[in-house]
Amino acid sequence: MTASENTLASSSIANAVFAQDKLSIGITLPITRGNESIVDFNEQMAIARLADQLGFRALWVRDVPLNSIDYPDPVGHLDPWVMLGALASNTERIALISGAIVLTLRHPLHVAKGAISVSELSQGRFILGVGSGDRPPEYAAFGRDPDERRDLYRQHWATLAAAVTVPSRVIPDHAPEGAPEFYLLPRQNASIPMLAVGSGGQSVDWIARHSLGWMTYHREPQAQRGRYSMWRAAVDRAASGAFRAFGVAMRLDLGNDANEPATDISLGYRTGRRALVALLHEMRESGTHHVTLNIASERRPARGIIEEVAAYVLPEFHR
Repeated sequence: MTASENTLASSSIANAVFAQDKLSIGITLPITRGNESIVDFNEQMAIARLADQLGFRALWVRDVPLNSIDYPDPVGHLDPWVMLGALASNTERIALISGAIVLTLRHPLHVAKGAISVSELSQGRFILGVGSGDRPPEYAAFGRDPDERRDLYRQHWATLAAAVTVPSRVIPDHAPEGAPEFYLLPRQNASIPMLAVGSGGQSVDWIARHSLGWMTYHREPQAQRGRYSMWRAAVDRAASGAFRAFGVAMRLDLGNDANEPATDISLGYRTGRRALVALLHEMRESGTHHVTLNIASERRPARGIIEEVAAYVLPEFHR
C-alpha cells in the first residue's frame, strides 16, 4: 500500500466528519465581528469549547502566512499549529482540521511534525487539510516561483503523505553518503487522514486518487451541483467503488427571525434558521457531506448563532 493510500484508510475521526449519504456541520475559526482585525484568543477558545459541547463535528483553522493591503482578509490569524495545539487542549470530542496548511510555502517535514504533534495532543482528532495558496507576491516573499505551484504541491504531498502514514517514512530532500536514516517522533498508531482543500493546481482525478475528499468554497446551487458531478465522475475514474467526500466552506449571517428567507451574500447566505435547514438538506441531496460555517456575526453575537444552530439545525443532520 502506498503512502497516499494509507492516508485514505478508515479513520474514526474522518468517518465522524465525512460519511456517505450524510451531512455534518462544523465551524471555521477565528470568528470576528465586522472588519475586526484583532482576534480575542480567549474568546475563540470559549467558542471552541461551546462548539465541542453542543455537538458540532469539526473546528477548521486557516493558514494565512502573510497579510498585505491587497489581501481582502484583514484578520490577524494565529499560526495554525499554535492555534491547533491550543484547540487540542481546550476540546474533547470535536475534530480539528487545518483548512488549509499552505503546503507549497512550508517544508513538508515541518508540516508532518506539526500534524503528528496535533494528532498526539488531540488523541487522534486531527485531519490534515492542505492547499497551495494562490497569491504570487506571497510566493515571491518566500522565494518560491508561483509557476511551479502545481509540481511543488505534488512533490510536497508525496513527502508529507509518507511521513504521516503508519509506518512513517522520512523522505529527505538530499541524502549525502553516510547520512543517517531519520524518523519522526512520537510514533503514530494510525495514519493521519489528508484532505485536499481547493485544487492545489491538480486535476480532480489526482485529488480523487490521493485525498480522502475535496473541500471547496460555497457556490450557488446549480454551479455546486455541477462541481459535485465532476467530482463523482473523477472518483469513478480514479477510485471506482470508493467513497470520497465532498465538503463546502459557507459563510453564514443568521438572522433573529427564524422565517427570514435566504438571500445570497459573498460565499454564502443571509438567512433565518428554517431556510438554512432547507439549504443544507438541498446540499446533502446534491452530494455534499460536510459544511463548515464561516459565521459572519454583524447582526448578532456569534455565541447566539452557534447555540441556535446547535438547537435547531444540528438535530436535522447529526442523528
